Parts: sequence; C-alpha cells; structure tokens
Amino acid sequence: MARIPSSVVAASGLVGGYAVARWTRQRPLGGVVLAAAGTAAARQWRQRAGGPAAGALTAAYVAAFAGSHPLAKRVGAWPSVFGVAGAVALASWAVADRRG
Repeated sequence: MARIPSSVVAASGLVGGYAVARWTRQRPLGGVVLAAAGTAAARQWRQRAGGPAAGALTAAYVAAFAGSHPLAKRVGAWPSVFGVAGAVALASWAVADRRG
C-alpha cells in the first residue's frame, strides 16, 4: 500500500474537519476528523523528520486551525480553511515529505 504524504494528510484534516463540521452541523464530529488526521500526520512527521520537527509541525497544525477562525472573518470560511491547509501542507512537505 502506498503511503500518503504527511502534507496531504495534514491538509485533508484541516479541510475535512471543517467540511464535516459544517455539513453535519456537529462541530465535535469535525473535531474528531481534525484530531485523527493531525495524529496520523504527527506520527509520520516523527518518523520522517524526528521529534523536534514533529513538535513544530504539530504546533503549526494547531495554530493553523486556531488562526483560520479570525482569518475567516476577513476572507470567508472556505478561503481561510484552504489557505491555512495550504500553508501547513507546504511546511509539512518542506520539513518531512521532500526527503522521502
């Protein structure tokens, strides 16, 4: 089975978590998706780039989630989510995926 790059997992968690929360109107369910993808990405980050890098990328993932809320007030919900997901994906690729 081919491995899904951690950058894809992380971005999918941010986008998917928001989509699930919005479409089901169950924010906790969206949080489950966000947390599951974040956990899966963090495991890959640790394996590929080590503990300190995994910690930094996990912090970036959480900051992107938190930062998407005030950003959404300026640019809209979906553009905000896609923007922070892209930023996390780029960071993840640069730190962990491009080596693989």
